Amino acid sequence: MTTGRITGQGWTPPTEAERLLHEAGLRGDIEAQLGVLAAEGLYIGQPRHEVDAQPGIVRWRAIKDPVSRRICRPVLTRGMLPPWHPDWVFHRVSLEWAARFDWSGRKQWLGVNLGTPVALYLPTSPHDRGLWSSCHARTAHDATENRLSALRTGPLYGPLAYGLACGAHLAVTNGVPWNEVGTVWHEYEEDRASLRRSWGITDHAGWREQLDALLDFANSPPQPDYALWVREQLRRDRGELPPGDLWRETAAGTLHDRGAPPDAVTEMEQLVRRIMRYEARFRADGLLPEDGWVTTTSAYDYGRAVCLARWGLAARHCAPYEAEQAIVHAGALSKAAYRSWEAFSAGYVLGRVLRFDDEEYGPFYEGALTAHRLLTEHEGSPWRNIPWS
Repeated sequence: MTTGRITGQGWTPPTEAERLLHEAGLRGDIEAQLGVLAAEGLYIGQPRHEVDAQPGIVRWRAIKDPVSRRICRPVLTRGMLPPWHPDWVFHRVSLEWAARFDWSGRKQWLGVNLGTPVALYLPTSPHDRGLWSSCHARTAHDATENRLSALRTGPLYGPLAYGLACGAHLAVTNGVPWNEVGTVWHEYEEDRASLRRSWGITDHAGWREQLDALLDFANSPPQPDYALWVREQLRRDRGELPPGDLWRETAAGTLHDRGAPPDAVTEMEQLVRRIMRYEARFRADGLLPEDGWVTTTSAYDYGRAVCLARWGLAARHCAPYEAEQAIVHAGALSKAAYRSWEAFSAGYVLGRVLRFDDEEYGPFYEGALTAHRLLTEHEGSPWRNIPWS
């Protein structure tokens, strides 16, 4: 195997993967390079009109690399993806997928990050491809989800970075860089399918409608925040948090006085009890301080608005300026609703678990808790480096 020569004095690797590839290349450590590639997604570019016309078909064209003069089939690591373009999209594949590709015919190479300081040329004999498969098998158990990563070339400070940091929960859960506004979320076809399946979004108008609902805090059900609002009113009147019984009776009683049906009154009583149990668990797990409580769950809508903006851009349902405007707006709304990253996070998690967890403390809770801990404790977290106010 032969590696491309590392060039470019002062070059900053965009992500940890490129840094590891760079250092392994300097050492001539092919095994380490394969280990990095096996653990990462690899991206193949294709004109958008071709992908739209034949979904699920990856047209991986061979090219002649002008540097090495070799015939290569090119792939990119995520940090080396080009800027967003409306008509050029990417498939995400694995090193194992490349190993199973039909490499018969004239001699070809797998060209990784061609034309960059981390260019890598991998021969494609059956023996070499067997090594790719072996590396992939060794890393297959390493989950890419629940991982805090960043683009060193992406926004790190300022309003756009602030807004992106408000979407960091989902970025960690999905294992994508928190501060990327660009070419992909996961990959073009997967991003479009996810929006269609989970949000019913197939075009710009549908994306805008759902995004506006999130920014208006109108996607989540209103009952939780009504209950939290009642508690805040009682707290202000009393100068301290009200007893649970008083909170529950007041929240249910005010609904009854407003003519709500009996079922809605009963559900409010049950909801208050659920919130109290979740907050007790939050305190035990460090999501809340010992004397902490949640004031609003709006973070759940605002955080998702950030990621829906990124998904819409990746799916080519909007342009970069519109996605960035929405992200900055979501950040401003979040700043107005909370007093700290920790409070924002607790509100986000409560909104998420009330919607999906049903007090099972399963994946919806565990994933959010892991993201909270990474974002509040990791020294590279935006929450540790971007002041809340």
